Amino acid sequence: MTADLWQPVRLTIELASFTTLVLLIVGTPIAWWLARSKAWWKEAVATLVAMPLVLPPTVLGFYLLVVLGPDGPGGALASLWGARTLAFTFEGLVLGSVVYSMPFVVQPIRNAFQAIGDRPLEVAATLRASPRRAFWTVAVPLATPGFLTGAVLGFAHTVGEFGVVLMIGGNIPGKTKVLSVAIYDYVETSRWYEANILAGGMVVFAFAVVLSMMLIEKRVARAGA
Repeated sequence: MTADLWQPVRLTIELASFTTLVLLIVGTPIAWWLARSKAWWKEAVATLVAMPLVLPPTVLGFYLLVVLGPDGPGGALASLWGARTLAFTFEGLVLGSVVYSMPFVVQPIRNAFQAIGDRPLEVAATLRASPRRAFWTVAVPLATPGFLTGAVLGFAHTVGEFGVVLMIGGNIPGKTKVLSVAIYDYVETSRWYEANILAGGMVVFAFAVVLSMMLIEKRVARAGA
């Protein structure tokens, strides 16, 4: 694979890896709260988290561009290290991807936490485990399939995103030109060979993701039986 083809692949892997890590860190407490909270307004929060599922990527990308731009909070944050904006930067792509892929990570983890029920945590409490210890030693291990599903879906969704990353990142080689944007660029310039190589790789990747999800579900079903 030439350097011209490898560059967007490497950038996409880095973006998906950073995004998945951030989503697991940020999404876990959100999923736990959504699964355990009795607040009447928690479904409103769940709706906000799930909105990227139905919003057109261009709409979400537009508002992210406003937020990350020089006149938004992103510009104020970027000024801390002397920059003007987070738009059209790798950091901006990570933030935008976190928002866009949030439901794909939060929902499986929330479902896994809800499936645990109250009984295991009640038993842990009778053994004098603190809520924090019960979370890490009981809830998290039992919810491992949800974490695996969320990580796989979050990574795969970030790899395949197009509209949002194009809106907030543009097409800057080595900085924001990820796989989906590179394929679009190659098609626009009639470079069919390069587009076919990258698109074929995405097909293989998609097959591996679907197969992984099926194997995880099969393993969970066996454990439940």
